Amino acid sequence: MDWVERVTGVRRWARGGERAPHKPLLLLYALGHFQRHGDVPIVYSAAEEHLVRLLREFGPPRTTTPAYPFHHLTSDGLWEVRTADGGASPGPRVGALRDTGAAGQLTGELVRDLRREPRLLSQLCRAILEANFEPSLHEDICVEAGLDLDSAGAPVGRERRRRSQEFREQVMVAYEYQCAFCGYDGWLGGTAVGLDAAHVRWWAFDGPDEVTNGICLCALHHKLFDKGVLGMTPARQITVSAHYIGRSAAAQGQVTALAGREVGRPQNAFPDVADHHIAWHAHEVFRSPARAA
Repeated sequence: MDWVERVTGVRRWARGGERAPHKPLLLLYALGHFQRHGDVPIVYSAAEEHLVRLLREFGPPRTTTPAYPFHHLTSDGLWEVRTADGGASPGPRVGALRDTGAAGQLTGELVRDLRREPRLLSQLCRAILEANFEPSLHEDICVEAGLDLDSAGAPVGRERRRRSQEFREQVMVAYEYQCAFCGYDGWLGGTAVGLDAAHVRWWAFDGPDEVTNGICLCALHHKLFDKGVLGMTPARQITVSAHYIGRSAAAQGQVTALAGREVGRPQNAFPDVADHHIAWHAHEVFRSPARAA
């Protein structure tokens, strides 16, 4: 059984490139639960608050509920749900899952293989993260899902799309090793430090490894860009989410004060970020509304 292929191929609601990482987040939570507690079932009512937080932090900027993936993941052969009296899943309604004492767990076949091969859990988690989220978010997701991947091996299974090794260098040169949001350009011993080549449209959602989908950001602003705190407009102005709260002078100076500031452009030999990638990020990642400039 190629479990890596199974977990990265779960059926997800899709429309026009919109993100729907609900099932992947539930799988990561379930694998973290298995790592800590074995195959003890996850009672929906007990886990609901935690799952809501996972979706709020790492899902799309739209109101949603964990009840949908909790029920619908059963169709992918990885997850099963039973009510307190042993019945089948009552469906994706929150009230029904709560009232029936519904609980979910990984299928017996998957649990068996996880016990036989200790490295499998880490391989599955890394494959899910790679297929659905930007790398800057992986560590935070693992912490929130209760996963410890320190002893992980590389994912195995079918050949998958691979990230370009040249993307970082091309973006760095295009932006002359300078953060397009704040201008930071630190070096140490001839090497740029604290600078990243960020994807505007996430690589996991068909974002190409091209300069038209890349922007050079410092580590802080890269993380905030991927979390939806920061964004950009088609006019190339920085947007700051109104949901972001930072009371210290440092938070205001490094984040809030960026609202309305012009985004740094690549040097003339390279193309600017494509408008359709900016629009994708604004719809799928940025936590609107934006603060007034």
